[in-house]
Amino acid sequence: MPTLTVDVAVIGAGSAGLTARRQAAKLGASVVLIEHGPNGTTCARVGCMPSKLLIAAADAAWHVAEAGHFGVRVPAGVRIDGPAELERVRAERDRFVSFVLDSLETIPAEQRLAGRARFVGPTTLQVDDHTRVEAKAVVIATGASPTLPVSLQPLREHLLSSDAIFELRDLPASLGIIGTGVIGLELGQALHRLGVRTMLFSHSDRLATLTDPVVHEVAARVLGAELDLHLSTTVDVTRTADGFDIRWTDAAGTAREGRVDAVLYATGRHPNLAGLDLARAGIRGIPAVDPHTMQCGTLPIFIAGDVAAYRPVLHEAVDEGRIAGANAARYPDVRAHPRSTPLEIVFTAPNIATVGARYCELDPTETEIGSVSYADQGRARVMRENAGMVRIYARRDNGTLLGAEMFGPRVEHTAHLLAWAVQCGLTAATALDMPFYHPVVEEGIRTALRDLCARLRLQPPERPKDLECGPGV
Repeated sequence: MPTLTVDVAVIGAGSAGLTARRQAAKLGASVVLIEHGPNGTTCARVGCMPSKLLIAAADAAWHVAEAGHFGVRVPAGVRIDGPAELERVRAERDRFVSFVLDSLETIPAEQRLAGRARFVGPTTLQVDDHTRVEAKAVVIATGASPTLPVSLQPLREHLLSSDAIFELRDLPASLGIIGTGVIGLELGQALHRLGVRTMLFSHSDRLATLTDPVVHEVAARVLGAELDLHLSTTVDVTRTADGFDIRWTDAAGTAREGRVDAVLYATGRHPNLAGLDLARAGIRGIPAVDPHTMQCGTLPIFIAGDVAAYRPVLHEAVDEGRIAGANAARYPDVRAHPRSTPLEIVFTAPNIATVGARYCELDPTETEIGSVSYADQGRARVMRENAGMVRIYARRDNGTLLGAEMFGPRVEHTAHLLAWAVQCGLTAATALDMPFYHPVVEEGIRTALRDLCARLRLQPPERPKDLECGPGV
């Protein structure tokens, strides 16, 4: 059996693994990239991009259906062509995947290995039964997979996962979704707007990433008015000849049941660590990873991307791959790297976002909160998207911005502004002094900053009185 000797071995050719390989090579290390599955990254193949394609179709259908409220008549109404929509999702998805595949082809063939890698020593890997790899350091970037709840495991072969949903040839007439996290909410609302009768269930009382009770209450009320949401409930699923029976108990303690054509589980993702034989590398149990070095303890092993389970979103996976690749190449000269301000966005309508410190991470004795309701915000009302709540957090002693939890129209954009402000260390008063055009949804966060400054008793810099066009401008 041939043995390949390199400085760095990278397991996994997703966003983190590709970045780690590139960074290590840039620093002059000899690198081999090992991948056993279909290439293309989680984001491009089964995550960010196909889900946004589905959401874009849902948004188009929704705006047509709502056009009458603007005096725009659509006599024929909305007709959803499920096969055509899903065909577009796959075609565009495959185009995004092709870009990744093209980039892989630029890596010299001698630096790539196909097969499953497992540890047979501290930094020695066996790739299937064809190659042994001796490395000075190893980067694990094997991603994550959908987690199937134990109660549903007997039905595994009959259920849809968030990875498999995009392979459907037509939309089901009805769907039960287990899970109201990011994936469950995004897919649930999109499919609902595409005409699928959808029910969503969760054993917890939480929606997506929200921990702020005020923001969560508004989100639950607004989304609950559109979607068939069932929180804090235990679900029993039984397969029938033509679908599934779902039984649950509602908030009032009443036993209920419904029937759907298909069931999708969206109950989170788990790190892909099985089969790596980590014990041979000196790792017992779930690996502990330093988020500033991506190093596993003091070992010459670095873990990056979704498998690290730190911040499982694409831009963080890329950052982690860069850090892991650099430290693996320099090992044992391991260096700590700063991390960007946390930013996570859920592409529901209205959007959900968390920025910086979340409510559950704050010390209430040291924090002040400014808020804005979007019920009367000018631009939001113009668009007939006037629903939502944003709360911005700052240090009580000096007004430095700490973070925000957001539910509102187009907060996928305004969340970026707040993330940048937090990372730059701006105070509420300084952020309020930034330019705000009129009329835009960004004026909503200006209102929240005003509220925050008033509560902090901070006097923002002198400016001409702002043009006011209503209580929520």
